[in-house]
Amino acid sequence: MKQAGIHVTDAERVTVWVLTDNYYDATRPDTEYAIRYRSSPGRCIHAEHGLSFYIEIESGGRRGACMFDFGMDPVGVANNMDLLGIDIGKADAFGLSHGHYDHFMGAAKILKLNSSRIKDGTPFYVGKEAFLNRYSLRPGAKIATDIGRLDQTEIEASGVSIREVVNPIEIIPGGYISGDIERTTPYETPSPSLLVKRDDSLVPDDFRGEQALFFNVKGRGLVIISGCAHAGIVNTVKHVQNITGIKKVHAILGGFHLVNAKEDKIIDTIEDIKMINPDIIAPLHCTGFEAVAAFMNAMPDAFIINTAGTQYKFGY
Repeated sequence: MKQAGIHVTDAERVTVWVLTDNYYDATRPDTEYAIRYRSSPGRCIHAEHGLSFYIEIESGGRRGACMFDFGMDPVGVANNMDLLGIDIGKADAFGLSHGHYDHFMGAAKILKLNSSRIKDGTPFYVGKEAFLNRYSLRPGAKIATDIGRLDQTEIEASGVSIREVVNPIEIIPGGYISGDIERTTPYETPSPSLLVKRDDSLVPDDFRGEQALFFNVKGRGLVIISGCAHAGIVNTVKHVQNITGIKKVHAILGGFHLVNAKEDKIIDTIEDIKMINPDIIAPLHCTGFEAVAAFMNAMPDAFIINTAGTQYKFGY
């Protein structure tokens, strides 16, 4: 169902830290937009099969910060926050893209360890079905593997306030969560091997409550951050364009969930992203090696290889 539009306040400056990701390389050079963390003896960035962001925004004289997704290993994510100088106590909001363990596993412990510094009642935004049990049917397996669920009671025990999102809303000054993502592309369909338990039955997960973040950087355009883009990265970007009425896209970063995808799906995705023509494209996490390489070859001027601990600066 097509959602109503939303008025978006411009952000003058946006800083995005990738707190954890699948890949780290201390020798990657900085770019115009991406500043790398340089490990040194005893001060090493942790990488994992997980994803987590911390975002700070300046918008119309107001400032805000949020954490979006929490990775899988709370010790590793906490280590990276310390190295990067991130104070989670300054977060005005928390958000979760979807209910998969590599995005929520670190949440309960990170929030608990910092509960004395997090303002009581700080909103924790989730989409529909964030707390349902998920399963994965591994290649060649006949029985699905239980990959867990986020425990709402554990999250609320830290003092945050769960808020379920259906429609796009501003969660910090100049920073927005997408609401349910409209599906329009014929080829961006969820994997049949990813399942969810509804009413005691295992069914294919359509990720109906998946969320993304977005900002409109003044004079530059939209910055869109996805967790895994199970709804499709093209669907995600077009959804944000449609609800904001803003066509110019400055940057797309996040997981694109093209790992193990067929070649034609990767090609179709890249062709549609090229039509959108972002200034920056940074595929992370679950995008998959083949798709990352394909984006690099197809969009070399826009492409940035991400490493865990990278700080992105937009509007500076």
